[in-house]
Amino acid sequence: MTTHGPGRARTTEELQALAAAASERFADATAQEVVAWAGETFGSSLAVACSMAGDTVLPHLVAGVVPGVDVLFLDTGYHFPETIGTRDALAEVIDARIVNVLPKQTVAEQDAEYGEKLHDRNPTLCCQLRKVDPIDGELEGYEAWVTGIRREDNALRANAQLVEWDARHHMVKINPLAAWSFDDVIDYATGNGVPINLLLTEGYPSIGCAPCTRPVAPGEDPRAGRWAGAAKTECGLHL
Repeated sequence: MTTHGPGRARTTEELQALAAAASERFADATAQEVVAWAGETFGSSLAVACSMAGDTVLPHLVAGVVPGVDVLFLDTGYHFPETIGTRDALAEVIDARIVNVLPKQTVAEQDAEYGEKLHDRNPTLCCQLRKVDPIDGELEGYEAWVTGIRREDNALRANAQLVEWDARHHMVKINPLAAWSFDDVIDYATGNGVPINLLLTEGYPSIGCAPCTRPVAPGEDPRAGRWAGAAKTECGLHL
């Protein structure tokens, strides 16, 4: 697969050492401090992953430090119209390159091979085909990626560090918003004129593909609306 990134100049060992040192150095840092380090350290070898849900503040933060940064958006073919609209609105207000990362198959082609509504019958396989495999290939062209993971999302993310080693992708993983609350995200977006997904104000604190996302009731876990009724809580990107 051809990626949009410049490739990796550092070895896996060098990247792992960078991650270890930065994890300790930035354990209690601000998002802005971590992003400044990431931009200085990785430059064009840094990519931002953005779902155009509650994480649009992320590319806004990074683009202020690394103009023209690649923002990877997984265009699964199943997004809410509001999500696509958010992607387009964000592109107008930040200095970044929005990269639409596409699965190998269109929805129609996937339906032809696996049957319709694979997301209902085997959501793990659907996520693998439409999210995990595409992003895995794309990330090979970068040395570090920035994600919108927040510790309050769920138990699996509760111990996320601001900088950590991504053993699955053999690269540095940066989570500048790890300590932020949902209110922190909204406050930043409001204060800086960052477009947010309108579904966030309509009971969707976590937004994925339309067939697999429902509103969340007051008091429920923020990700309770993802794959509701199934044991699944993660698409697999961060496992």
